[in-house]
Amino acid sequence: MTTDHYLSAEGPGAASGASPAALPPAGADGAALHARSALRAPRLARGALLAPLSGVTDLHMRRIARRLGATATVSEMVAAEDFARGTEEARLRAEGEGVLPHIVQLAGCDPRWMAEGARLAEANGADVIDVNMGCPAKAVTGGQAGSALMRDLDHAERLLAAVRGAVSVPVTVKMRLGWDDATRNAPDLARRAERLGYAAVTVHGRTRQQFYTGRADWAAIRLVRDAVAIPLVANGDVAGLDDARACLQASGADAVMIGRAAVGRPWLVAAIAAGLAGETVAEPDAAAKAELAAEHYDGLIALYGARMGVRHARKHLAAYADHAGGLTPDERTRLLTTGDPAEAARLLRRAFEAPSAQPAARPEQQAA
Repeated sequence: MTTDHYLSAEGPGAASGASPAALPPAGADGAALHARSALRAPRLARGALLAPLSGVTDLHMRRIARRLGATATVSEMVAAEDFARGTEEARLRAEGEGVLPHIVQLAGCDPRWMAEGARLAEANGADVIDVNMGCPAKAVTGGQAGSALMRDLDHAERLLAAVRGAVSVPVTVKMRLGWDDATRNAPDLARRAERLGYAAVTVHGRTRQQFYTGRADWAAIRLVRDAVAIPLVANGDVAGLDDARACLQASGADAVMIGRAAVGRPWLVAAIAAGLAGETVAEPDAAAKAELAAEHYDGLIALYGARMGVRHARKHLAAYADHAGGLTPDERTRLLTTGDPAEAARLLRRAFEAPSAQPAARPEQQAA
């Protein structure tokens, strides 16, 4: 991997003198795709990325976060087999029109289907493929995917190799510290990914058995930093600029990834990215936030249709309303239960524009 690649090992945590394994050679078409990817995406050093959240980081949330200045955004988790078989839900999750770089996260436990999904994602314009080895949900681990793969690193390596060999664009992997405290094997899995030519690793600072309880252990991520020279992204409980700085310091990572804290605040990732770059941290004012929330809602209606779009949007509507604070309890209930897109849009704007609405705290003031 060369240092002009957008996932360059240059950064505060990069080990000096190390030489990550090169990406497999690509043909003319693959080389063009690889060059396109490198030109589209920024470097990771001291960046802030929007995490992949299943059912949450839809196309329009990613568009908004990236446009405002997030270093990069990652798609919702896409079931590789469903995507390869052409299911509509998987296709919509993997959509990336208007988002550069377009990063598609794939989940599964069968190397064949993961490779097929990766090939299809690349053919459909993905600039980067991310492999999910960190999801703790029972519906995912019960099928031996997500963080369940960390219980069998030999199988995990076969899956990583299948994806890496299937595409010419960069490939990354997201994992947890391990399945449980007795098997914190993230450094070993990261080393295997690096040997296969993976471009970067993201680590959530909890084990699978912790789910989202307690606090993310950022210091434990440093063991992965010590194990590999490729770029490292730290994830878990980063809810503001102070958190991001502390996370980078404790973990030695090159960048942070923000997930749950950005729900209802897609501008948060950009604000943190700006702060890490030493720029002024500025959030949109209430009127601008109202327009962004309305844009997100309207986009979901356009993407899914009115009936499904309203249902898909409810988690976002609740988060926007709660952060804005401008609705009465009855209005909030109407916002979350109405099937009328026009009424929902009106109430969403009122949440931010009502005189009682309180401005959100600056990123560095947010609690996890």
